[in-house]
Amino acid sequence: MKKSSIKFNVILDDENVPEKIEWTADDKPGGGLDETNAISVSVWDQSQNNTLRIDLWNKEMPVNEMKKFYIDIIGGLAQSLLTSTADEYMTNEMNSLCDRLIEHVRKESQGK
Repeated sequence: MKKSSIKFNVILDDENVPEKIEWTADDKPGGGLDETNAISVSVWDQSQNNTLRIDLWNKEMPVNEMKKFYIDIIGGLAQSLLTSTADEYMTNEMNSLCDRLIEHVRKESQGK
């Protein structure tokens, strides 16, 4: 059996706000730490039958990139849902939401 780890380092300021977020994984090409502006990790807690979440972003993460980040997460979840459950209805609904959100962000960036 293979074991693989993912590690996050979060450097906080005096008010516990993330200043720097680094990550690495055993299977990441090139190894070593990479810096990122945001992370979102979800873990299914089977004993509580709910999801535990960790969402962090640093001071440098622009609002428009945060919105795109969450749209990408929803799109990725839609693909994972299709792969794991074959539920095309839910997948299509999530992808439709992504399309509407992309249009919203596009219009917002154009000042409309």
